[in-house]
Amino acid sequence: MPLGESGDTEIGRGPIDRAAPRIEVDLTRQELAFFDGGAEIRRYPVSTARNGPGERQNSECTPRGRHVVRARIGAGLPLGAVLRGRRPTGEIYSASLARDNPGRDWILTRILWLSGCEPGRNRLGDVDSMRRFIYIHGTPDDEPMGEPRSHGCIRMRNADIAELFDKVPAGTIVDIREGQG
Repeated sequence: MPLGESGDTEIGRGPIDRAAPRIEVDLTRQELAFFDGGAEIRRYPVSTARNGPGERQNSECTPRGRHVVRARIGAGLPLGAVLRGRRPTGEIYSASLARDNPGRDWILTRILWLSGCEPGRNRLGDVDSMRRFIYIHGTPDDEPMGEPRSHGCIRMRNADIAELFDKVPAGTIVDIREGQG
């Protein structure tokens, strides 16, 4: 059942504002749905963790549960801008750059840095999504979407993350679930 119909509340912050922007990620379908004004605005294909769902530090799994966008990084950068350590490197992704850096986990264009809201599940201790550096971010456009292939983050096409980034303020709720239907 979509979050907007469930009557859920944001943990520790009272009722959810159903009209506010929010994101739902379906790990089974490998899709991200963006809602605003109480309505679904757009669905995007994504790629989540190759290792499946999970919350533990160093698991390279995508954490489940309620999160918020803690930080927005990369505003105004061109599509394909390379970020490392959450800072632009000055590089723009290309096939030759990829050949020169085999095995590099590319973080491109924009970052929506997630923070868990559920202590013991995705916040604090060895399950803390923010300390695990779990992001929604751009990836090379030749990487497949709809297949779990990341190291834990939620990967998107560069144009898609740029579009989503412009609509999502810090504090936006992000619900990550398996099999939302």
